[in-house]
Amino acid sequence: MNFIKNSYIHSRFFLVSGVIIFFFILSFPFPVLLPLAKVSLVLFAAIIVLDVLLVFNKSIHFECKRSLPRVMSLGNENETGIHLQNNSKLPFTIELIDELPYQFQERYNSHQFHLKVNEEERIETLLRPVTRGAYHFGNVLIFIRTNLSIVERKISFDCEEMIPVYPSILDLKKYEFYTSKQLANFLGVKKVRRIGQSYEFEQISDYQKGDNYQSINWKATSKTRRLMVNKFTDEKSQPIYSFIDKSRYMKMPFYGMSLLDYAINASLIISNSALKRDDKAGLLTFSDQIESHVKSDKRRDQMSKILETLYRESETKKEANYERMFSYVRKSIPGRSLIFLFSNFDTLPALERVIPVLRKINKLHLLVVIVFKNTELEEFYKTPSRNVAEIYDHTIAQKVSFEKRQIIFQLRQHAIQVVYTKPEELSLNTMNKYLELKSRGMI
Repeated sequence: MNFIKNSYIHSRFFLVSGVIIFFFILSFPFPVLLPLAKVSLVLFAAIIVLDVLLVFNKSIHFECKRSLPRVMSLGNENETGIHLQNNSKLPFTIELIDELPYQFQERYNSHQFHLKVNEEERIETLLRPVTRGAYHFGNVLIFIRTNLSIVERKISFDCEEMIPVYPSILDLKKYEFYTSKQLANFLGVKKVRRIGQSYEFEQISDYQKGDNYQSINWKATSKTRRLMVNKFTDEKSQPIYSFIDKSRYMKMPFYGMSLLDYAINASLIISNSALKRDDKAGLLTFSDQIESHVKSDKRRDQMSKILETLYRESETKKEANYERMFSYVRKSIPGRSLIFLFSNFDTLPALERVIPVLRKINKLHLLVVIVFKNTELEEFYKTPSRNVAEIYDHTIAQKVSFEKRQIIFQLRQHAIQVVYTKPEELSLNTMNKYLELKSRGMI
């Protein structure tokens, strides 16, 4: 039964069969061709038997191993590989099919190559997951055939494995050098020397030209008999929160990923950056009610708490309740914090409904609202119109884009910080804003 189940006929079989049938047909008007047709049929049958014996030989042995990362990173190219070795006594032409998780929707994932005796082949593939969750990798199938290429044999290798896809872990290392404490300049953002601010004490050093006279340490000066000043560093352990709106508006897809997934990746990077700079990282997700809350802290396990929380998040079908969110924030976050709000305001009336709440939050904390740029819409209305229907469509697209700029203007009018960014550049631009606010001493 397994013999029949694992046997397949190659296209060469039908090609040769067609030629032999053609000879038999020609033998009716030309009887001299009948012996040739019969000999061809017998030879072809013998070749088939020989090919079957070679393909289903008991000495055939292959080794197959699949290499996968322990976890996969959302929205990044993840390296995977399959290692196949021919330990048989015959060379084979092989077609390899990898049973990838259904989330990738790969329909033509086959590789063809030739393996000699004791030769090995490694196939590397870059996979970009666009949704979080468990990805189940199936078996690895190979179809082997000899140089005769009449019959194929299927061999299945049990390589089933489940790999979780977490928020963008690879980007953590990519952006880690941006969080260096000694970073003086970053994309045009310079550290501002502030006078009269409350800093954390760092050290006592000799007076240098340009130092603030108010920072002179008179006791140290009297002991050393030379001017000594107190040096201060930026305040540490400041709460940095990521507020993520999980309402239905965050389901909008860009390059296969939803806005929520982009927000989750950016929140993970901001939290990691805050912890690297000795700040406290926190997280809050909400829709019509408060979904998850990780209190700001800088313990060693804080990053793993945030990562596990973000891994389980998903969009809801309801609208966000900002009044309930603000009520919860007043009770749960007493100290002044830097809050990054990831939401999606597409229309001006949608913003006007929540602007009173945003102003209240901005009075208690430093609020930064993330506004997503609809790049596909802008590319659409910039294309030339070909008919009247497209003129209407382009006009509506321009109106929506203009309304987005009005949203940004209104937020800035109320002294609310704004990051207007493309979804694919969200992590970098949010990181820039965090470093800018830190360097300007606004938190």
